[in-house]
Amino acid sequence: MLIGVPTESAAGERRVALVPETIARLTKTGVGVRVQRGAGDAAAFVVDAYETAGATIAPDAAAVFGEADLIVKVQRPTDAELELMHPGQTLLAFLSPLGDPASVERYAKKKITALSMDAIPRITRAQSMDALSSQANIGGYKAALLAAEYLPRFFPMLTTAAGTIAPAKVLILGAGVAGLQAIATARRLGAVVSGYDTRAIVKEQVQSLGASFLELDLGVDAAGAGGYAKALTAEQEARQQDLLAQHVATIDVVITTAAVPGRRAPLLLNEAAVVAMKPGSVIVDLAAETGGNCALTKPGEVTVAHGVTIVGTTNLPSTMPYHASQLYSRNVYALLQLLIKDGALNLDLNDEIVKGTTLTKDGEILHEPTLSALAGKGSGSAS
Repeated sequence: MLIGVPTESAAGERRVALVPETIARLTKTGVGVRVQRGAGDAAAFVVDAYETAGATIAPDAAAVFGEADLIVKVQRPTDAELELMHPGQTLLAFLSPLGDPASVERYAKKKITALSMDAIPRITRAQSMDALSSQANIGGYKAALLAAEYLPRFFPMLTTAAGTIAPAKVLILGAGVAGLQAIATARRLGAVVSGYDTRAIVKEQVQSLGASFLELDLGVDAAGAGGYAKALTAEQEARQQDLLAQHVATIDVVITTAAVPGRRAPLLLNEAAVVAMKPGSVIVDLAAETGGNCALTKPGEVTVAHGVTIVGTTNLPSTMPYHASQLYSRNVYALLQLLIKDGALNLDLNDEIVKGTTLTKDGEILHEPTLSALAGKGSGSAS
């Protein structure tokens, strides 16, 4: 079997799907790997390192897509890349099926077996494959650094000959993987940190990192299945926004991390909350790509509104491409260990992980959440 690794073509994407350390492990099992020349350059993985690891180098994307049995990417393929693929090939990437269900129909029509790294079930056995978590860790870390960069004051308390500087107050909204990493990083930078989540169960995790836990009386504990939070009612959302607007008036930095797969990010900070914040305060919105947790966030931009800097930078893991690629590559390898038997791809759809990850196979859409999303839009599965 031959695995192909093309250069990522999405704007601003600097990660690469497989790094040399992973390829060296794959080639020892008898699997061939073909990497497009320059695929790892932006992440500081050079051609020589790939060749040393046992990969062959392809001159262009066409040579990768045309020859490989399995294509491994970070981002979903562009229309031009999809044209290069042929029936019977397998595609593995962050395909975000619920964000674009129609793209899954195209994979089925092309008779491609499509596997999505963001559809891996969140179960104990799949932790080493959880690329969403590995990349969210990076996003949370970088969010705290961006907040420190844009805040016109120190994060830590400083005692100087000119007097004592009080530490910055940082509030993290959402205590998932990204939120907990943002809390830990802001604490390491010396800020006074608090965390908020609609799930009471995460209070202990927040406090274990040295932060206080902000409790708002919403009349509900929104803990849901798989570690995710349940959606609030419209009335609960409105109350949450009002209470947060009152609280952020005393905060220097707010980092928001709330996201719902396949849906617009929940609105946590309305314009009134931004108005209430002190001039010079900073909001870093990690949900910018899916609409933003702040009403005034502009995806992909850093803006100033009512004296508050709002950072809507998207794809933060790509801004740290070396380690982001390394971690993603390890996640991919862990999944491939399950999928590859005796040098060939073997999809056991009775396995919970394989079933949850497989979107399409043999011209059919198998992913139940995608089928439900398509049915809701009046579209059927492709065959």
